[in-house]
Amino acid sequence: MKRLISALAAAGLAFGAAVPGIAAAQEFPAKPVRIIVPYPPGGTTDMVARLIGDQLAIQWKQTVLVDNRPGAGGIVGTGTAAKSPADGYTLLMGSVGEFGINPTLYKKLPYDAAADFVPVTMVAKVPNVVVVSPAFAERAHVQTLGELIAYLKAHPRHVNMASAGNGTSTHLAGELFQRMTGTEMSHVAYKGSSPAIADLMGGSVDVMFDNLPASLPFIRSGKLKALAVTTPARSSALPNVPTVAAAGPVPGFDASPWFGLLAPRGTPAAVAQKISQDLTRVLGEPAVQAKMRELGAEPAPSTPDAFAEVLKKDRQKWGDIVRLSGASVD
Repeated sequence: MKRLISALAAAGLAFGAAVPGIAAAQEFPAKPVRIIVPYPPGGTTDMVARLIGDQLAIQWKQTVLVDNRPGAGGIVGTGTAAKSPADGYTLLMGSVGEFGINPTLYKKLPYDAAADFVPVTMVAKVPNVVVVSPAFAERAHVQTLGELIAYLKAHPRHVNMASAGNGTSTHLAGELFQRMTGTEMSHVAYKGSSPAIADLMGGSVDVMFDNLPASLPFIRSGKLKALAVTTPARSSALPNVPTVAAAGPVPGFDASPWFGLLAPRGTPAAVAQKISQDLTRVLGEPAVQAKMRELGAEPAPSTPDAFAEVLKKDRQKWGDIVRLSGASVD
């Protein structure tokens, strides 16, 4: 009997050693959780992070803090997250910009997109939308995407294209558009979507390929004019706005951003799995889905493994887009 007890105890110790993080996952979270957003408050990444942060705080009965760390097209905040403790209490709200675009766009980054993070879960898929200021639309006689393309061809480099920063999807979607339509615009990079939208409405810049949630309130209020969405299908938030592929027409055009949670390398797999499961539960609630869609985003939770596959494929896909567009930062 003693031998049996000893064997069972040894097996239990071996199991505990082989599956690190299970105890931590069972207790998680035992203190406040921080979600780093590598862009300023008010942009799409920030809005999605705050929506899920509020809901996770309710489920976890713990404070979830959104920590905005903007700069350099998401690089500053992503680099900060990569160097944070790997315990699940610091998460990154990442996007296709930091993990699909930047690895090719930049020669040197303070983080390794493939190695420095543990994928936790996809959160949402979000179309970009081609928006122009009403002043530009009136001045240039542009009411449709086809008319914008014609104006750009007649006035190369005379139109200012705003973006949320070098290497963001708002930048690369515009670069891809120019490449596929044979047009040229002058790129003006901002530190986030909010200041770019403010200048767009003020008339300092003319056009933007913005993430839909950031622009949607201003489209609905008439302060911005939507010409097309960048996804293969129309958005349920703007059902009367055509796709770029159909409206240009620009056959084959597809620039579909996403947002997801990642944790620093070394975060226990069991903790990442628990966060993924908890967020899936949150995003399965009809009220939360309605709020997400009201923002212009489509809930898209996933397992860590499934999200890892998306990251791998998008490094290749968006890397190809960077090379195709000829975009470069350094």
